Amino acid sequence: MPLSRSLSMTSLSGLLSQWEEDELPVEDLLLFEVSWEVTNKVGGIYTVIQTKAKITVDEWGENYYMMGPYFEHNFKTQVEGCEPPNPAIRKAMDALINNGCQVHFGRWLIEGSPYVVLFDIGSAAWNLDRWKGDLWQTSHIGLPYHDREANDSLILGSLIAWFFKELTDQLGDKPSVIGHFHEWQAGPGLILSRSRKIPIATVFTTHATLLGRYLCAGNADFYNNLDKFNVDKEAGERQIYHRYCLERAAVHCSHVFTTVSQITAVEANHMLHRRPDVVTPNGLNVKKFSAMHEFQNLHSTSKMRIQEFVRGHFYGHLDFNLEKTLFFFIAGRYEFSNKGADIFLESLSRLNYLLRVHKDDVTVVVFFIMPAKTNNFNVESLKGQAVRKQLWDTAHTVKEKFGKKLYDALLKGQIPDMNTILDRDDFTIMKRAIFATQRHSLPPVTTHNMLDDSTDPILSNVRRINLFNSRTDRVKIIFHPEFLSSTSPLLPMDYEDFVRGCNLGVFPSYYEPWGYTPGECTVMGIPSVTTNLSGFGCFMEEHVSDPTAYGIYIVDRRFRSADESCNQLTQFMFSFCQQSRRQRIIQRNRTERLSDLLDWRYLGRYYVHSRHLALSRAFPDKFKVDPMAPLKTDGFRFPRPYSVPPSPSASIHSTPHHSDVEDDEDYDEDEEAEKDRLNIKSPFVLGSVGNNENPGQSGDSH
Repeated sequence: MPLSRSLSMTSLSGLLSQWEEDELPVEDLLLFEVSWEVTNKVGGIYTVIQTKAKITVDEWGENYYMMGPYFEHNFKTQVEGCEPPNPAIRKAMDALINNGCQVHFGRWLIEGSPYVVLFDIGSAAWNLDRWKGDLWQTSHIGLPYHDREANDSLILGSLIAWFFKELTDQLGDKPSVIGHFHEWQAGPGLILSRSRKIPIATVFTTHATLLGRYLCAGNADFYNNLDKFNVDKEAGERQIYHRYCLERAAVHCSHVFTTVSQITAVEANHMLHRRPDVVTPNGLNVKKFSAMHEFQNLHSTSKMRIQEFVRGHFYGHLDFNLEKTLFFFIAGRYEFSNKGADIFLESLSRLNYLLRVHKDDVTVVVFFIMPAKTNNFNVESLKGQAVRKQLWDTAHTVKEKFGKKLYDALLKGQIPDMNTILDRDDFTIMKRAIFATQRHSLPPVTTHNMLDDSTDPILSNVRRINLFNSRTDRVKIIFHPEFLSSTSPLLPMDYEDFVRGCNLGVFPSYYEPWGYTPGECTVMGIPSVTTNLSGFGCFMEEHVSDPTAYGIYIVDRRFRSADESCNQLTQFMFSFCQQSRRQRIIQRNRTERLSDLLDWRYLGRYYVHSRHLALSRAFPDKFKVDPMAPLKTDGFRFPRPYSVPPSPSASIHSTPHHSDVEDDEDYDEDEEAEKDRLNIKSPFVLGSVGNNENPGQSGDSH
């Protein structure tokens, strides 16, 4: 089933259109954003609410509050306690505190410093049975005693509904209150608030449907059978029926239902039986550099650090040219099929074959950054870094001695005898260092000792495709089953620095409602592979006419078989390997210029629209939205550029044996950027898109 094409409202590089949404009277409103991940990092929703905080605070000021569960450690390390600026909030908190439920208030120490109201679930747990009864009377949803997460979400929801009741009683008719709830864990608060007729406008956002994630994790042919699933039966068989009911009830109780991407909107329509009112894509806080070459310099610096790690990891087998080595990576939760690690590994096997057949001098080192169960670092990996450091120290010692003798000889006006400038001891030291690099085993595939080595999906597939880092392999694999940290003794790099040092991020996901990883690559100027089953891939397909030219490779996993998708991914990677260094630099520049598309300053407009819509439905006498008017969040789609520079993959040499030497052509970064600004500027005007069947053409298109 083809996806509906929504239209973007952004252009690039400072030329984004002015948005004409009616301003909300925020001084007469209070906005509360509810999530289990406020000050509590569990998954990707934490990134959404944390990065979005600054633009929301800029818009709402002291009328914006976040709500979530209280965890003592998180509060002490991330929150600065203070008094609420609004006396009505203080009174509502006191009403709960006087009844034995602890509530904490402060500023979350992130960019924007938003206010947070945090509820202590443990202090209110004695009410659980009563509140379960209330939920059953309200919605006939029963929660089993053994599901701790569902029970905790009910306690949090009951406290939040209680808080909203006390708050609205204090406020009266003004200011109006908006409650924005994220994911099913926040659902009970919305359900109870609506069932008790508390006068608040509600928005519910699902970042991924519960059932969708479970079905995809079970290798179901999900997207081809969306309309065939018996959702109640599937949820029951997976023992998540009560959670599914909470999610579905929250969706149907909310005034406005939103989701993060078009692909998730299709999924939600079938799984939850309500079409989302607004799609609210996830953004990032994009920090632009004053000069284009600055992020290229960061790439070079980080790449050198990765090269140092590779020198140690492959000691004794370092018979490939690191200057002609490309670094690919995949990162995220360890969901083998959902994240596309299965087709990635198969494609790497095919890429290895192609590079060997073409006798290419390019080597690809692939990192898998996915946390799994381990008991410690691999001894062989630690030894490799120790050997590398010892070699460096030896070389440095000999260099110092060589340099001093050379300096003394030149001062005397002599050309030193190179045969005598180093004595026998120096040669002995160097020979011992060389002998220390001898290795009788292959470089390890994994950097840690795995607890489930024999059944681990990645390692099992590495054995199947026989990629063991042998000398003849042009594709080398390093599985790092732990998130990166600058304090690691093995690969001391933060994730951001590591991404900057890589050449290509590969995320061929089957189930990815949004996908922050390729988005993070884009804002850092690193090309990436995504799919048309990820929210990010759909977003880029809709907003950029030729994504490949800008370093966004989109694998078709929706309308092609797994084998065809593997071949397409292999071809993308092989074409990337054929690029010259200059072509990769130009492509990184283009990729980085797409970062404006992902900036919260522009994507935050979708959230503004959803709040306005919720207010108009909750308080129709006070707030109006013309139901016949086109959505304010509809606008532009970038047409196919009439003079877009050729895609690097389309302009590769006809033979794989091309030189990596710089081309002679002049390259002006400012001129290239200006060309893109002209190419990627929409000819559309607001309101005209609804009747235009071909978004690539309009009255003044080129």
